[in-house]
Amino acid sequence: MVQLAAFSELFGRPPDFVDGHQHAQLFPQVRDAFLAAVKDAAPNAWVRQGGRCLPLMQRLGAPKALVLDVLSAQFRKRAARAGIAFNPGFAGAYDFSKAPDFAALMAEFLNSLPDGGLVMCHPGFVDDIWSGLDPLTGQREREYAFLAGENFPALLALNKVTLA
Repeated sequence: MVQLAAFSELFGRPPDFVDGHQHAQLFPQVRDAFLAAVKDAAPNAWVRQGGRCLPLMQRLGAPKALVLDVLSAQFRKRAARAGIAFNPGFAGAYDFSKAPDFAALMAEFLNSLPDGGLVMCHPGFVDDIWSGLDPLTGQREREYAFLAGENFPALLALNKVTLA
Protein backbone atom coordinates (compact mmCIF):
# COMPACT_ATOMS: atom_id res chain seq x y z
CA MET A 1 0.00 0.00 0.00
CA VAL A 2 2.85 2.39 0.79
CA GLN A 3 4.31 2.07 -2.72
CA LEU A 4 0.91 2.60 -4.34
CA ALA A 5 0.28 5.66 -2.16
CA ALA A 6 3.74 7.05 -2.99
CA PHE A 7 3.10 6.55 -6.70
CA SER A 8 -0.25 8.34 -6.49
CA GLU A 9 1.28 11.20 -4.53
CA LEU A 10 4.17 11.65 -6.98
CA PHE A 11 2.15 11.32 -10.19
CA GLY A 12 -1.18 12.70 -9.02
CA ARG A 13 -3.02 9.50 -9.94
CA PRO A 14 -2.89 5.75 -9.26
CA PRO A 15 -0.78 3.56 -11.55
CA ASP A 16 -2.23 1.97 -14.69
CA PHE A 17 -0.28 -1.23 -14.10
CA VAL A 18 0.87 -2.99 -10.91
CA ASP A 19 3.39 -5.81 -10.80
CA GLY A 20 5.52 -7.66 -8.26
CA HIS A 21 9.26 -8.26 -8.42
CA GLN A 22 10.23 -11.82 -9.39
CA HIS A 23 6.56 -12.81 -9.76
CA ALA A 24 5.96 -12.33 -6.00
CA GLN A 25 2.32 -11.31 -6.57
CA LEU A 26 1.53 -14.85 -7.79
CA PHE A 27 2.57 -16.66 -4.62
CA PRO A 28 -0.24 -17.76 -2.27
CA GLN A 29 1.41 -16.02 0.69
CA VAL A 30 1.29 -12.67 -1.16
CA ARG A 31 -1.46 -12.73 -3.79
CA ASP A 32 -4.52 -11.92 -1.67
CA ALA A 33 -2.86 -8.96 0.05
CA PHE A 34 -1.50 -7.78 -3.31
CA LEU A 35 -4.91 -7.95 -4.96
CA ALA A 36 -6.59 -6.23 -1.99
CA ALA A 37 -4.04 -3.41 -2.13
CA VAL A 38 -4.57 -2.95 -5.87
CA LYS A 39 -8.36 -3.04 -5.47
CA ASP A 40 -8.16 -0.38 -2.77
CA ALA A 41 -5.47 1.95 -4.14
CA ALA A 42 -5.58 1.44 -7.92
CA PRO A 43 -8.91 -0.19 -8.82
CA ASN A 44 -8.60 0.62 -12.53
CA ALA A 45 -5.07 -0.77 -12.86
CA TRP A 46 -4.30 -4.08 -14.44
CA VAL A 47 -1.95 -6.63 -12.88
CA ARG A 48 0.47 -9.14 -14.40
CA GLN A 49 -0.30 -12.82 -14.35
CA GLY A 50 2.33 -15.24 -15.65
CA GLY A 51 0.29 -17.99 -17.30
CA ARG A 52 0.85 -19.02 -20.90
CA CYS A 53 -1.82 -19.76 -23.50
CA LEU A 54 -0.38 -23.04 -24.75
CA PRO A 55 -1.61 -26.64 -24.83
CA LEU A 56 -0.34 -28.63 -21.84
CA MET A 57 2.12 -30.71 -23.89
CA GLN A 58 3.83 -27.55 -25.14
CA ARG A 59 4.16 -26.23 -21.58
CA LEU A 60 6.10 -29.17 -20.19
CA GLY A 61 9.48 -28.25 -21.71
CA ALA A 62 10.04 -25.10 -19.63
CA PRO A 63 10.00 -25.83 -15.87
CA LYS A 64 10.13 -22.20 -14.70
CA ALA A 65 7.30 -21.24 -17.03
CA LEU A 66 5.26 -24.24 -15.88
CA VAL A 67 5.55 -23.08 -12.26
CA LEU A 68 4.30 -19.64 -13.34
CA ASP A 69 1.41 -21.32 -15.18
CA VAL A 70 0.36 -23.15 -12.01
CA LEU A 71 0.70 -20.11 -9.74
CA SER A 72 -1.14 -17.91 -12.22
CA ALA A 73 -4.23 -20.13 -12.44
CA GLN A 74 -5.36 -19.19 -8.91
CA PHE A 75 -4.13 -15.63 -9.31
CA ARG A 76 -6.33 -15.12 -12.40
CA LYS A 77 -9.38 -16.58 -10.63
CA ARG A 78 -8.94 -14.33 -7.62
CA ALA A 79 -8.19 -11.23 -9.70
CA ALA A 80 -11.30 -11.85 -11.82
CA ARG A 81 -13.41 -12.34 -8.69
CA ALA A 82 -12.08 -9.01 -7.36
CA GLY A 83 -12.82 -7.27 -10.65
CA ILE A 84 -9.15 -6.58 -11.36
CA ALA A 85 -7.97 -6.71 -14.97
CA PHE A 86 -4.92 -8.75 -16.00
CA ASN A 87 -3.04 -9.66 -19.15
CA PRO A 88 -4.62 -12.55 -21.08
CA GLY A 89 -1.33 -14.28 -21.82
CA PHE A 90 2.31 -14.24 -20.85
CA ALA A 91 5.61 -15.26 -22.39
CA GLY A 92 9.27 -14.72 -21.71
CA ALA A 93 10.25 -17.29 -19.08
CA TYR A 94 13.21 -19.35 -20.20
CA ASP A 95 16.44 -20.83 -18.84
CA PHE A 96 18.68 -17.75 -18.74
CA SER A 97 21.77 -19.80 -17.83
CA LYS A 98 21.97 -21.57 -21.19
CA ALA A 99 22.48 -18.37 -23.25
CA PRO A 100 19.89 -19.32 -25.87
CA ASP A 101 19.25 -17.51 -29.13
CA PHE A 102 16.96 -14.72 -27.94
CA ALA A 103 15.74 -13.93 -31.46
CA ALA A 104 14.44 -17.50 -31.83
CA LEU A 105 12.87 -17.35 -28.37
CA MET A 106 11.14 -14.05 -29.11
CA ALA A 107 9.70 -15.54 -32.30
CA GLU A 108 8.27 -18.42 -30.22
CA PHE A 109 6.92 -16.03 -27.59
CA LEU A 110 5.13 -13.84 -30.12
CA ASN A 111 3.76 -16.79 -32.06
CA SER A 112 1.87 -18.12 -29.03
CA LEU A 113 0.81 -14.81 -27.47
CA PRO A 114 -2.84 -13.74 -27.58
CA ASP A 115 -3.90 -10.18 -28.32
CA GLY A 116 -3.08 -8.05 -25.29
CA GLY A 117 -0.47 -10.52 -24.05
CA LEU A 118 2.75 -9.59 -22.31
CA VAL A 119 6.35 -10.63 -22.95
CA MET A 120 8.77 -10.42 -20.04
CA CYS A 121 12.34 -9.47 -20.85
CA HIS A 122 15.29 -7.96 -19.02
CA PRO A 123 17.47 -6.08 -21.50
CA GLY A 124 20.32 -4.05 -20.15
CA PHE A 125 23.87 -2.78 -20.28
CA VAL A 126 26.37 -4.48 -18.04
CA ASP A 127 29.29 -3.01 -16.11
CA ASP A 128 31.77 -4.54 -13.67
CA ILE A 129 29.61 -3.77 -10.63
CA TRP A 130 26.47 -5.30 -12.14
CA SER A 131 28.41 -8.37 -13.31
CA GLY A 132 29.34 -9.06 -9.71
CA LEU A 133 25.75 -8.76 -8.53
CA ASP A 134 23.78 -10.51 -11.26
CA PRO A 135 24.72 -13.86 -12.84
CA LEU A 136 22.41 -13.24 -15.83
CA THR A 137 24.18 -10.21 -17.25
CA GLY A 138 25.27 -11.88 -20.50
CA GLN A 139 21.70 -12.73 -21.40
CA ARG A 140 20.56 -9.19 -20.54
CA GLU A 141 23.02 -7.85 -23.12
CA ARG A 142 21.87 -10.39 -25.75
CA GLU A 143 18.24 -9.37 -25.15
CA TYR A 144 19.15 -5.69 -25.49
CA ALA A 145 21.11 -6.32 -28.70
CA PHE A 146 18.15 -8.10 -30.29
CA LEU A 147 15.53 -5.58 -29.17
CA ALA A 148 17.66 -2.64 -30.37
CA GLY A 149 18.57 -4.36 -33.64
CA GLU A 150 16.99 -4.31 -37.06
CA ASN A 151 15.37 -7.78 -36.85
CA PHE A 152 13.02 -7.00 -33.96
CA PRO A 153 10.74 -4.57 -35.88
CA ALA A 154 10.49 -7.10 -38.72
CA LEU A 155 9.50 -9.84 -36.28
CA LEU A 156 6.84 -7.59 -34.76
CA ALA A 157 5.45 -6.80 -38.22
CA LEU A 158 5.47 -10.49 -39.22
CA ASN A 159 3.40 -11.33 -36.14
CA LYS A 160 1.19 -8.21 -36.46
CA VAL A 161 2.31 -7.06 -33.01
CA THR A 162 2.36 -3.47 -31.87
CA LEU A 163 4.04 -2.31 -28.69
CA ALA A 164 2.02 -0.44 -26.11
